[in-house]
Amino acid sequence: MSYLGAESLINLEDVEKVYEMGDAEVRALRGSYLKIESGEFIAVMGPSGSGKSTLMNMMGALDVPTTGLVEVAGRDLSEMGPDELALLRNEKVGFIFQEFNLLKNMNTIQNVMLPLTIQEVPKTERRSRAAELLEKVGLGDRLKHMPSELSGGQRQRVSIARALANDPEIVLADEPTGNLDTDTGAKIMELLTEFNEEGKTIIMVTHDPNDAEYADRTIKIKDGVTHPGEEE
Repeated sequence: MSYLGAESLINLEDVEKVYEMGDAEVRALRGSYLKIESGEFIAVMGPSGSGKSTLMNMMGALDVPTTGLVEVAGRDLSEMGPDELALLRNEKVGFIFQEFNLLKNMNTIQNVMLPLTIQEVPKTERRSRAAELLEKVGLGDRLKHMPSELSGGQRQRVSIARALANDPEIVLADEPTGNLDTDTGAKIMELLTEFNEEGKTIIMVTHDPNDAEYADRTIKIKDGVTHPGEEE
């Protein structure tokens, strides 16, 4: 059963992921298929323990399959070593987390500059890029604020700016509104939609049907299985 095209930004074909837990084996993904085109906005939904996190880790080149094919931006993850996977992540993928994951000892602009610092982008260039992104997410007047001085919504905006700092093709968002009130969450979703309209591929894990409505389509995963017939 192969329906995946080489033109797709992300391809999964007959993917299984097995984790060894002592003497036991846990099958997190079971023969999953998925195709995502460049520029799509995808929501991934499923119950706890369904394999959502494992699926996101595959698409973000944080993990490789036990069997099957995973291609991200034309690269077969199983043929790549740790350094190559890290380079792929740094160049192609941005991550947004439910818990924001900002460094408490760095101010707003330093947090956004971090991916560019890792890539050894010149300081003037990375500061200019970070300031531009913070202006875009509505925090141009908060460049020197510490995370503790920001609201939850503002911290998530910083997280979004940081995810976009390296100009990735793919943005993976794990429950991006999970810790926010309804109104603030809606503003975050509008921001993600804006960046999607500018050409970013957004893939979002969510339990919230209202958030999923912002997506072009929703992929359901259950018991580690997803395939075209389970997409809505």
